[in-house]
Amino acid sequence: MSATEPSRLPIDPIAVGVFLVMFAAVTILGFFAARWRRGDLTQLHEWGLAGRRFGVAVSWFLIGGDLYTAYTLIAVPAAVFGTGAPGFFAVPYTIIAYPIMFLVMPRLWCVSEKHGFVTPADFVRARYGSAPLALAIAITGILATMPYIALQLVGIQVVIAALGFTGTGLAADVPLIVAFLILAAYTYSSGLRAPALIAFVKDAMIYIVILVAIAAIPLRLGGFAHLFTVAQAHFAATTPPTGSVILAPKAYWSYATLALGSALALFMYPHAITGILSASRVDVVKRNAVLLPAYSLLLGLVALLGYAAIVAGVHVTKPSDALPALFAALFPSWFVGFAFAAIAIGALVPAAIMSIAAANLWTRNIYKAYLKPDATDAEEARSAKIASLLVKLGALAFIIWVPTQYAINLQLLGGIWMLQTVPAIVVGLYRRWFHHRALLIGWLAGMLSGTALSFSQGVKPTLAFTLGTYTIAPYIGLDALVVNLIVAAALTPVFDRMGAPRHADSTLAADYAAA
Repeated sequence: MSATEPSRLPIDPIAVGVFLVMFAAVTILGFFAARWRRGDLTQLHEWGLAGRRFGVAVSWFLIGGDLYTAYTLIAVPAAVFGTGAPGFFAVPYTIIAYPIMFLVMPRLWCVSEKHGFVTPADFVRARYGSAPLALAIAITGILATMPYIALQLVGIQVVIAALGFTGTGLAADVPLIVAFLILAAYTYSSGLRAPALIAFVKDAMIYIVILVAIAAIPLRLGGFAHLFTVAQAHFAATTPPTGSVILAPKAYWSYATLALGSALALFMYPHAITGILSASRVDVVKRNAVLLPAYSLLLGLVALLGYAAIVAGVHVTKPSDALPALFAALFPSWFVGFAFAAIAIGALVPAAIMSIAAANLWTRNIYKAYLKPDATDAEEARSAKIASLLVKLGALAFIIWVPTQYAINLQLLGGIWMLQTVPAIVVGLYRRWFHHRALLIGWLAGMLSGTALSFSQGVKPTLAFTLGTYTIAPYIGLDALVVNLIVAAALTPVFDRMGAPRHADSTLAADYAAA
């Protein structure tokens, strides 16, 4: 079979059959999860954090399934397919992220377990005694999470189209709507237990697909050296060159700062913190920081498939279609169905965790903090369940009615926004030097400057500066974080000298001791 655009592929009954069988099995698992490690799901910490009962193995699958999403599997090969070496930035970025996790997240877990915190905004409110600052952290998390969920649905949309289900109008979105309804139903009924249980299946399938692909595809296409040689010739043949298998010197600053900034932001995302706080012990968090880099090896192999798509000669209208087109061209129908099911299921796990994390923020830091302070535990859980449905519904509506590029742009902005929570959360885990009002103003300065700079570049992640004869283009998120820190550091002594009171710290040094 020759490689063609996924949108023009005929419906393959074998591939579709395998896809539906695997999807149905995962759906059953999702509903069964309510009985797995049974807890009182009318309690928010049980529904939203699974009672903090997950050990090393479950946490490894859950956090890995949370961070390495379906969109990752689509977007990383697409970036390499389109630009070459810059597409590999996700590999060093994830490598940098885990030492940060090892240093920071055990402290957050310890203090959260001690005080019953469910969200990072809970910690910020207790640490600084500032409801407005906690609200800012919560709003940032919700805003950054929404487009991330939408991009998981994009991943499902891509493989559904690759299976041959295309059309116009609402009919084209029926499979996506059905997948959304399934996701919404088992998340509502089972909470965090559902994606945790499904993550076992999802990760096993993804590993099988990638290991088979990276073993079989280069052999069929002439070997790894041939992949790089042909890819470089392909990029050089375009006018102007569209990419290279070697990173250009002018891209060093962008590549390095984007990797560093993304790593700093990764574990600030609510869904990443939700996975961390569901661990049963602090050593579970530490061990996973050591074990999770195994996924980075997998990610590097996934990226190479972008070059394989070039060598295979796939012709697609969008780079995001490259990986599905490659699989459809080179593998038998049953494996195509299995691979596409792995990608689609790979969207369900993070989408579920993200919606739960956003719902936790809404319930704890907006609903209970401002709308109904006397809410019972059952009302908290009910509010979170409803919020998780609305978050997913909003993401679905966004994908159906708004061009996909808007979701991608907002996700890029989301990384910039999440970096602005670093001073309050990360610095706050070690020192309480900043005044809470200075942190709030610094957060606002970082949010506004980062958003404005990104829009000034057409919602791009980097901004070029010329220093004499040398031009650098660092990640805008780091630029905004520097603004944030400078403002907070400058205003802290001002507020202290003005006599602006510092609120009480509800945490103690002993709360962090086990970390």
